[in-house]
Amino acid sequence: MNKFNSTLIVAAIALAFSAGAMATSMSKDDYKAAKTSIATDYKSAKAGCDSLSANAKDVCMAEAKGKENVAKAELEAGYKPSAKTRYDVSIAKAKADYAVAKEKCDDKAGNDKDVCVKEANAAQVSATADAKTLLKTSNANQTATDKTNAARTKASDKTVAARKDAATDKRNAEYAVAKEKCDTFAGDAKDTCVKDAKARFGQS
Repeated sequence: MNKFNSTLIVAAIALAFSAGAMATSMSKDDYKAAKTSIATDYKSAKAGCDSLSANAKDVCMAEAKGKENVAKAELEAGYKPSAKTRYDVSIAKAKADYAVAKEKCDDKAGNDKDVCVKEANAAQVSATADAKTLLKTSNANQTATDKTNAARTKASDKTVAARKDAATDKRNAEYAVAKEKCDTFAGDAKDTCVKDAKARFGQS
């Protein structure tokens, strides 16, 4: 995924989850004021897109909507801190990044566009998988804290399973990108390319 740095995505998600531990309580009035501010910022950003046209406008609109959704999720995480609301922030960011990346792919054509879309999808799958892993790990650890050593063992098993699922999701997404790139070839060369991709990503 040359356009998407998965390491940075993982770091951002981890930061979002850890930030919850430091979250301070927010009053209801502050919460309402923040919601109003988010709505105002979105209207302003949306209006700023009106001077653009064609795909540039679509990208601008996707960026504005994505920022609004992320801001809403972050507000909820600040108002009601929990592993779930922090997870929702990570998912909102993944969806926002995907929406913008997908719109930008419309500036391309042919196989370049197909690969671009697959890469955008792979980045979203990777970010979502990492967020799910952290959520499951957080929930499992909380359960372990409240229960016995048997619960801790179960939590460890859930963590291992979550990581395995995440690895599978990432591998499948990366295979989809590799397979799409094979479309630049034809005949035996394409067959060899697909075969190599399957072997590299463990696809049957």
